Amino acid sequence: MKFLAVIVISLLALLLQTQLVDATGVGFDKKAYTWTNLVHILVYAPDFDSDPNLVDTIDVSVSTSGHTISPYKLVETGTHTGIFAGDVTLTGDPILKGTGGVDGQGAEPSGTQSGHGPNDGFLPSENSGGVTVSFAYNRDQTITGSALIQWNSGQIKWLEKNYQTNEQGVLQIIDPDMNLNPKAIDKFETSVWSDSDSGGTKIAMSETGKDTGIFQGTVYFTNSQSSGGRLYVTKGDTITGEYVDRTLPYPHSPSDEIRLTTTTIVGTPIASLEQVNSSNPRIVDSLGNAITTAKVNQQILIEADLKNMQQRDQPFAYLVQIEDSSGVTLSLSWITGTLTGDQFLNLAESWLPPSSGKYTAQIFVWQSLSEPNALSPPLSTTIIVA
Repeated sequence: MKFLAVIVISLLALLLQTQLVDATGVGFDKKAYTWTNLVHILVYAPDFDSDPNLVDTIDVSVSTSGHTISPYKLVETGTHTGIFAGDVTLTGDPILKGTGGVDGQGAEPSGTQSGHGPNDGFLPSENSGGVTVSFAYNRDQTITGSALIQWNSGQIKWLEKNYQTNEQGVLQIIDPDMNLNPKAIDKFETSVWSDSDSGGTKIAMSETGKDTGIFQGTVYFTNSQSSGGRLYVTKGDTITGEYVDRTLPYPHSPSDEIRLTTTTIVGTPIASLEQVNSSNPRIVDSLGNAITTAKVNQQILIEADLKNMQQRDQPFAYLVQIEDSSGVTLSLSWITGTLTGDQFLNLAESWLPPSSGKYTAQIFVWQSLSEPNALSPPLSTTIIVA
């Protein structure tokens, strides 16, 4: 018991140093809680150590907005310590999120109130406000201490930046507000999808331990249909995980929500400029024959070979820009389409040379006209017009 008293006194000293105990002698283990946290309370009241050979008790009042448990009994941490401890579980307010619940599927905090102390208290709480402990030190003096209650912004990430097709992906979501029962392992579902299956599937997110607010879920990659936590993927796919955070801090209102996403790659990631291999730029006539010199007003084709280096479909834009010997752009034309996985294709854009001279044709392969992300390095070839 003496060893326990030393530990608690040391804890109290630490709390005083970190300002988690105010000048009145009421302290908490945190400066701020979420709406369903376990609140540990310490009261330093040496005058109420009435018998140095016994473990004494005191009565306090514990309150949140519109709710109070009084009296609530705290117990001395040992004989002759003068430090009294207990805890109360915040139980949230199920009205805040309505029938949809915090997960969109009806999950709600209990919102219950009960208890007499020192460890059986349950007290409703809102998304913003505080928890207050009051203690009648004597007839003329009541000491109080308070801590904030507030929602938090969620975070989401894959534990690895890259997975192989025969592995399992682990998604992590950190949101203390989803720790609806700090004395149990909480769970909810979230969505994942791939480039090969935009519909995706749901995976179960389980809390990593009681009262951690950290959730992890496993998605199993498969080469068949997605279902029940298994996700259809092909090598090179981008995998997306989503979390809809419905418990947002001020200045958001309780009805607000934000969609958070994170991505990873299945298979060896392909560099952005290696997603499509473009090669062999050349000039051909209307019959497809290679030529070295063109004639004025002769229809020619600026052609190149494209190969999709991924196993998934890749939208693209094939652009051809013609410049004269002074670097002035005379023509810009394009073709858009989609390369299927591993597809090889040769593409060509036509042009009519307006006059003799030396011209340069530049070829660009982009993701699309609206998303000019290069899928391969640009190519160029010279056009001689006689």
